[in-house]
Amino acid sequence: MRQATVSIDQQALQHNLNRVKQLAPQAKVVSMVKSNAYGHGVANCLDALAETDAFGVACLEEALEIRKLGHQHPITLVEGVFTEDEMQVVIDQGIELVIHHQQQLDWLLAHADAYLAKDLKVWVKLNSGMNRLGFKASEIIKVIQDLQAQGFCCVLAMHFANADADHPVNEQQKQQFLQIKAACAPILASCCNSAAIFRWPELHFDFVRPGIMLYGSSPFADQSINQLGLKAVMQFDAAIIALNEIQAGEYVGYGSTFKATEPMCIAVVSIGYGDGYPRAYNTQNYVYVQGKKMPLVGRVSMDMIAIDVTGLDVQVGTPVELWGKQRLVDDVAEANGTIGYELLCRLSQRPVRHMINN
Repeated sequence: MRQATVSIDQQALQHNLNRVKQLAPQAKVVSMVKSNAYGHGVANCLDALAETDAFGVACLEEALEIRKLGHQHPITLVEGVFTEDEMQVVIDQGIELVIHHQQQLDWLLAHADAYLAKDLKVWVKLNSGMNRLGFKASEIIKVIQDLQAQGFCCVLAMHFANADADHPVNEQQKQQFLQIKAACAPILASCCNSAAIFRWPELHFDFVRPGIMLYGSSPFADQSINQLGLKAVMQFDAAIIALNEIQAGEYVGYGSTFKATEPMCIAVVSIGYGDGYPRAYNTQNYVYVQGKKMPLVGRVSMDMIAIDVTGLDVQVGTPVELWGKQRLVDDVAEANGTIGYELLCRLSQRPVRHMINN
């Protein structure tokens, strides 16, 4: 059997959730499990996240999967419904909506009695400067006040565009959010994603919405998970399937982009972009073999990579860590000009998944 595995460490996931609670002890936690729990497999993660207050998903299908798996936690549909037909399903399943434009508001009001009867909160999204989703400041106060007048319990919500960095838009967004919050008081509030949880304790308010930090990837380019007190959740491994001794002047891989300058031992590993391992890389990309950093050579293929194992005592079957506890996924992402979010989310289903420490 092809030895490509993804191991999900439930204890690490629980540790990271507890880290959120340590950072934001007064806030309720909405754990983001959208995109199949950031590629970790939602079915693999829900039990480890059982101590969360709620789950956050991007679409109704993701919410229904949580219900099908038997979890009755509150769920927040962070992009709201996409059609009015979804409204009745949302109400029947006790799922809370985010509304971010007039059409969604109209659908909600058309089902107001049923929604209110379920005692569900409605999250109202402010577009405070990201210009992606949300009501503008000039319209959101009336939206919220009209909903409150009809008996809805509202949560004022927004999303930072630059929570991971210093940027003048941060202060603009903060001030606009605080002004709207004051104008709509009393109202529940939520604006902190993973990066904002670390940066702005004064903005934790009623709900925080951790995502990437739960899965052991850093929301900051200049701070590792070790510095943030987080643990890697996913271990991505493969195995050596062939060994080639090559001489100076010989090439490796498609396009013959790598040329040996001296005799080398090249190991072929059973992983490639068909599994979700990134194809683009620079000279800083490497893997771990027997506790040592070993560089990739040549292009990544659909099913295989080649690594330099010169000087190591390896054989067919020797395991290779692609990312995990030694080679952090954020480091792999940096070497490939992307972010850890993308690498985690785009893993294919070909590597075998299993749980550890559950």
